[in-house]
Amino acid sequence: MLIIASNFKTNHTRKSTKEFILKTNSFIKENNIKNEVLIFPTSSSLDSFSCEKNLNIGVQNAFSAIKGSYTGEIGLEQIEEFGLKTILIGHSERREIFKESQEDISKKFNFYKEQGFKIIYCIGEPLEIKNQGLDKTLDYLFAQFEGIDTSYENLILAYEPIWAIGTGVTATVEDIKNIHEAIKSKIDKALLYGGSVKLENIKEICSLKSVDGALIGTASWDVDDFIQILEKTKDLK
Repeated sequence: MLIIASNFKTNHTRKSTKEFILKTNSFIKENNIKNEVLIFPTSSSLDSFSCEKNLNIGVQNAFSAIKGSYTGEIGLEQIEEFGLKTILIGHSERREIFKESQEDISKKFNFYKEQGFKIIYCIGEPLEIKNQGLDKTLDYLFAQFEGIDTSYENLILAYEPIWAIGTGVTATVEDIKNIHEAIKSKIDKALLYGGSVKLENIKEICSLKSVDGALIGTASWDVDDFIQILEKTKDLK
């Protein structure tokens, strides 16, 4: 079984998110899709949705607190209102743009681990690290597991090379294969690939033995495209 995830980032409204989820859910039901499907809307679009059991809604980010004085953040209390138990942690945009340190990320990870959340934990490297070769790349990636319990039963990993996110540049099949095999040799968890994944390459990427699915940004924001992605991957694995 594959895991196909859509990260909305700062896209869609409350109305369009509801329409997207309802249409996706209908497609899953009518076409007997067995793969696990995850959708991460903006925090302003979170709600309680009646979905097929293999479609889960998650949060892109949250603070490591139940509630409190954290202007601009949401915490456990806001997430639990909608019965959600899935969260994205460590995304490169949180690390790069919002300057979340490994200490910040591990604190967040351990808080939501204690709450029993399904955690999609992201790692990735910038171009200057990639250009130093595979060994340096792996050293950089494995440093991002500091403070992270890789044996946590509800953990899913996502490898997202920073140099391939939103750039239109996709890692080669050989790049993906090498990194994924190296990670899975040390950490036995489902491992998604993310980085300019699109309709044209989703099937080839998800056919790799070491790839357990995809975390998709831009190419998943149109619901008809996302449904095509689900169709293209439904019979893999």
